[in-house]
Amino acid sequence: MRYLITFAYDGSGYKGYQKQPKKKTIQGELEKALKTINNDTKVEVHASGRTDAGVHAHNQKAHFDLEINITPSNLQKALNSLTPKDIYIRRVEPVSETFHARFNVKAKEYVYKINMGEYDPIERNYVYQYNKKLDVVEMERALKYLEGEHDFKSFSKADEEKEDYVRRIVQTNLIRTLKNVNKIEIVFLGTGFLRYQVRNMVGTLIEIGEGKRKSEDIIEILNAKDRRKAGKTAAPEGLYLNDVFYD
Repeated sequence: MRYLITFAYDGSGYKGYQKQPKKKTIQGELEKALKTINNDTKVEVHASGRTDAGVHAHNQKAHFDLEINITPSNLQKALNSLTPKDIYIRRVEPVSETFHARFNVKAKEYVYKINMGEYDPIERNYVYQYNKKLDVVEMERALKYLEGEHDFKSFSKADEEKEDYVRRIVQTNLIRTLKNVNKIEIVFLGTGFLRYQVRNMVGTLIEIGEGKRKSEDIIEILNAKDRRKAGKTAAPEGLYLNDVFYD
């Protein structure tokens, strides 16, 4: 039986989602728990995509196959009892044998959180502590230039060679509430993202907010298709995989 899980995790103590030899990863913890549930038989977990060290998720998705018969509710309980407390399985549902958590994705939503106010040690692993004022209006203008279908090579991982860097960002948003004007959330909804793309876009947006660049510089950066033209990679702790969407 093939199952789809929706799960959240605090990425602070992990070397990212993808399993690596002798390193603590989200995938490694899930597969360890599933092996126990599956009568000590190895289970391979296929996620919607990987997240890097220190990055968090609210609604990550993954599928796997089990040889045993178990109800979704009992599987959820078993997983939550066997995984660390910084991983939580929100939902388990059976899916068809042809479903794939990565290849069937239609869209993903990422959120990046920034604190422009006083340093907060409690939130240091969950909100990027920039701790200075940014020109939020100019950052909002820049965000709109990122919307639509573009070649995002300038915002990709520098040493990653791919045949296709074209991605589509459906919608962006910059959220700032009256309750706390020093906190901002930058939201990206897209059909797919390159590795480090969101963090590289945010790093560039921060430079625009600092006044080092103008919002319209985004056009030139996109056209250059050169990672060196964009800003620094933003810190991982402010980034969340917020949701994954299927048909």
